[in-house]
Amino acid sequence: MTDTLNFPLQLTAISIGLLALRLVVGLTMAAHGSQKLFGWFGGHGIAGTGGFFEMLGFKPGRVFALAAGASELLGGVLTAAGFLGPIGPALILSVMIVAATTVHWKNGFFAASNGIELTLLVSVAAIALAFAGFGQFSLDAITGLELLSTPIESAAVLVVGALGAIANLALRRHPAASPSAVSR
Repeated sequence: MTDTLNFPLQLTAISIGLLALRLVVGLTMAAHGSQKLFGWFGGHGIAGTGGFFEMLGFKPGRVFALAAGASELLGGVLTAAGFLGPIGPALILSVMIVAATTVHWKNGFFAASNGIELTLLVSVAAIALAFAGFGQFSLDAITGLELLSTPIESAAVLVVGALGAIANLALRRHPAASPSAVSR
């Protein structure tokens, strides 16, 4: 068998792998966003998430909860569907940078101690999908849409996502020290 006969099979195998990755990462992020937005899947909804965000210094918490939940839901759906190129992965990367920085970094690496392990895995998966593309089993492939599909365009969209995270973090007001922590 020659390499030319294997080529279509290799494309199909790669596309199946990309589909599996897209579905798991995308649907997981969409569900995570649904927890924030609607309180589904054991989540706390906008009010509960907003209260948590206020404790982290994001005020008004409800606005930041809405933005985070919408980014996770939209980024997850776009990624799972394989639609609009690197836009979905960039939204996912953006929220993962904020989560890693504000919640997980201080806890070290492993998820068992609430560290950055899972946010790092999701971030790298989003970056990989942005550069690899979504494969033949995606809405982009089915519709022939090749929006932002070059490596330079994908990198630019990911940079915009990272800049969005940095802007979000810049808006954060560090919580005031508790009375017991204030030196006298």
